[in-house]
Amino acid sequence: MKTVKTAKLKITSHTKTFDDTIGIYRDALSFTLQVVHEEWQDIGSLSAKNRINAVENLIHHTKSRPVIKYPDFNIRFYKFPSYLRRSVISEAVGIVSSHMSRLEKWKQEKEKINEKNLIRKQEGKKLLSFKKKPPQLQLNPISFPVFYKPVMFNKINDGSARIKIYKNNDWVWIDIKYQTKNLLSSNNYRFTGYKEQNPKIVKKGSKYFLHIPYEKNVSLSKKEPDIVVGVDLGLNKTAVCSAVNSKGTVTARLFINQPVEKDRMKKTVNKLAKATRCSGINTQKPSYWRRINNLQKEIVQKTVDEIIDFAVKNNADVIVFEHLGKMKLPKGIYGAKRLRAKIQFWAKCKIQKKVELKAHNFGIRFSRILANGTSKYAFDGSGEVSRNGKKEIAKFATGKQYHADLSASYNIGARYFIRKILKPLPEMARSLFQAKVPELKDRTRHTLATLTSLIRCCEDCYSVA
Repeated sequence: MKTVKTAKLKITSHTKTFDDTIGIYRDALSFTLQVVHEEWQDIGSLSAKNRINAVENLIHHTKSRPVIKYPDFNIRFYKFPSYLRRSVISEAVGIVSSHMSRLEKWKQEKEKINEKNLIRKQEGKKLLSFKKKPPQLQLNPISFPVFYKPVMFNKINDGSARIKIYKNNDWVWIDIKYQTKNLLSSNNYRFTGYKEQNPKIVKKGSKYFLHIPYEKNVSLSKKEPDIVVGVDLGLNKTAVCSAVNSKGTVTARLFINQPVEKDRMKKTVNKLAKATRCSGINTQKPSYWRRINNLQKEIVQKTVDEIIDFAVKNNADVIVFEHLGKMKLPKGIYGAKRLRAKIQFWAKCKIQKKVELKAHNFGIRFSRILANGTSKYAFDGSGEVSRNGKKEIAKFATGKQYHADLSASYNIGARYFIRKILKPLPEMARSLFQAKVPELKDRTRHTLATLTSLIRCCEDCYSVA
């Protein structure tokens, strides 16, 4: 599989000369979007490559094609580079295709409600309302041009390059300089073995950055996993990791937390709440939100780095998370307000996504398992646990006290192996194991003890055979 990293390099020269280039690119994209949307009935059934060719035949005239349906493109965007033109067409086709898919899905949902209302009307029941608005096509998207090598971008050396931009009503070459510190990590080059792709100029605030993607072919581990890292993301501890092998033995543990960053975030959130109360106006207050977002990014990045380092150190084949979807914020219970504030800034999905991308760079696979019951049941198979007020300590039915998130991380790793063993088995063999290990019948009750019991059953079956 291919993995891509992006180096974001700040441009330090000609910082005021890229607005015209970005502006004309967006105007061309807006024009092409309208053309593609109007002609979608004819080009929608074509393949991806034929769609681009069909749109180009509509907006760009040549000697062999002097008459076209939309001549305004060549008039408005004189000398527009051919690489950018095809890039604009490709992006416009993608945007309209996505819009049409969402529109079709909306129509199907509306049709289902109408069919249900016909039945409810005959039965004399109250009709269902469909308040979902149809998706709208954004004709002025925020997009940035890609500069294709070597016709629009030529690298001179690390830190300088020649680039072709739109300036003074013409496309001209200029020399630019950019910072290269983002290419290094602890004085080591980050992209060894990667292939440099075409860069993109991106504007953030009043600054411009050269985004250069680096691509690499990575082969993920195809052998049967021997060690997995189960990760439990929590609200108290950021993450708790456990390395579990295929025999159900826990070989390593790791607690990850960022108390300094969390304390700073809590203080900043309180300051934001105070400023909102004092002003009496619910304004955006960007300075506070910028600090909050930067602290959240710091927490996410540090957590991801520690999880990957732990997995590499323990020679893990797979990193396993819980499948955490949308969570309903609690209401009407004691401490609900404080819990809702914690959940609001809980970046569980960002952590999982970044871990997946970074793990693939090391050839480590990524997986998710059912979340229900991982913290509810003790890893030793003693049943449900009771937890203290802060939900950190779990008390087992046997009277033993244990860290709740650590117990959950054991169960997460074990559930991956249980699924790996049971999934390929025929129904008869699965029923036999369920008879010997009753906990297998209910997936929410799978624990580390369930895995060890299942392994013993498998060994007994093989020894008898």
